[in-house]
Amino acid sequence: MADKTSVPAGVRLSTDIEYRPDRPTPYRARVRWTDPTSKRRQSLSEGKDSEEEAQEWLQDIIEAAQAGLSPSVATMKLAEYGEANMDLALRGLELKTLDPYLSGWRMRVVPALGHLAVRMVTNGVVDRTVQNWIADEHSRSTVKNTIAVLVRVMEQAVRDGIIKVNPARVTGWQKLYKQAEDELLDPRALALPDWETLVHLADALVAASHDHYRGWGDVVLFAACTAARIGEVSGCRVGDIDTSQWIWTVRRQTTPAPGGLTDKGTKGKRARKVPIVEEIRPLVAQRILSAGPDPDARLFIGPRGGRISTAVLRDATHWDDVVTKLGYEHLRRHDLRHTGLTWFADAGVQVHVLRRIAGHGSLTTTQRYLHPDVHKITAAGAALSAHLSVLRAPRSLPGPVVMTR
Repeated sequence: MADKTSVPAGVRLSTDIEYRPDRPTPYRARVRWTDPTSKRRQSLSEGKDSEEEAQEWLQDIIEAAQAGLSPSVATMKLAEYGEANMDLALRGLELKTLDPYLSGWRMRVVPALGHLAVRMVTNGVVDRTVQNWIADEHSRSTVKNTIAVLVRVMEQAVRDGIIKVNPARVTGWQKLYKQAEDELLDPRALALPDWETLVHLADALVAASHDHYRGWGDVVLFAACTAARIGEVSGCRVGDIDTSQWIWTVRRQTTPAPGGLTDKGTKGKRARKVPIVEEIRPLVAQRILSAGPDPDARLFIGPRGGRISTAVLRDATHWDDVVTKLGYEHLRRHDLRHTGLTWFADAGVQVHVLRRIAGHGSLTTTQRYLHPDVHKITAAGAALSAHLSVLRAPRSLPGPVVMTR
C-alpha cells in the first residue's frame, strides 16, 4: 500500500508498507521524498514485526516532517547524532571536564542507547538505563558524568527541534543510588531462601510467558546456581561447559550495543571458572544436546533463537507481576546472582574461592556475602582473650642455684 502526504515545509512524502513473509520483520515501512536543497530523491525504510508498528513508524516521520524535520533527521540514531553534534553540546566546558564526559558517552551511553533514534529516547528509557548503570556498580561520579553528557546532547536535540523536552533530565537517581549502596552493603537480604523457592519462581515465570517457554526457567535456575549475571548466561556457549568436571568457564557477556545486543568480555575482563552443581546438570546436559555439536552454539536462547538480556527476560516472563504475586516484589534479575553467592557462602566456601567464582575485584565485596554469625564472632573474641591471658600469665621462677666446688 502507498500514500502521499504533503507537509508545510514543501516536502512531499511518499509512504508505503510492504509485507515480506520471508523476513524476520516482515512489514517494511518506507518513506521517500525529494530533498529541497539537492533535489535528489531519497528514501528510508525499516522492518517491523506488525503492520501497526510500521504505520506508527511512518506516522512519527510524518509528524516530524510537519514540524520541519527531514525524515533523515527524524530517524537519526543517538550515536550518530552525538558524534555529529558533540562539539556543540559540550561547548563551554573546561578541559578537565571533557574527558570524563566523553568517556561516559563512549563507554555507557552509546552501548546502552546509541542504537535508538533520538526521538525514541524517552524519560522512561533513560530512567531504566540509569538504574542499570547503578546496578552495575558504577561509582556515583561516573553515573553523574554519564547523565550530564547525555543531558547536554539531548538539550542540543531540543535546540535543533528534533524533540520538544529533554528526556535525560531524570530526577531522583541519587536516591536510587543510595538504595543500591544500601543493598550492596547487605546483598544477602536480596537472596532467595532455598532451592524450592527458586524452582517455584522458575516455574511461575515459565507459566506466565508466551507459549510457556521452558528456556526462561532454565535461565533463572542456571543464573542462580552459578551466581552469574544474566548477560553472562546469555553469552555462554556449548564449548564453555566442561561436562567431565562440570565446570563453566565464563568468558563473555551479552550487552546492549548500537544495532542491538552484542557479546564482549566479562565485567572483570578475565575469564573465571564456576562449578555446575548436581541440581542443574540434567538441565545443562539437555541444553547441550539441543544446541547440537557446534561448540560456539549458545547454551541459552530465546524462543525464536535470539540472544537474551535482562530486559528481554523481564518482559517475556512478566517478571514484575510474577515476583509481586509470589511475595518477592523487591526481586530483580541481578538478585539471582546475589542468591547464588549467598548460598555458596552458607555452604562454607572459603572467601578467597568465593571471590574467584564471583569474579569480584575486591575481597571486601565478597565478604559481604559471608553469614554474620554473631555467636561465632563473639566466640572468636573469647578465644583470643583466652590466648592473650595465657601469654600474660606469670611464669614460675627457677629454683635456687647451688654452687659447688
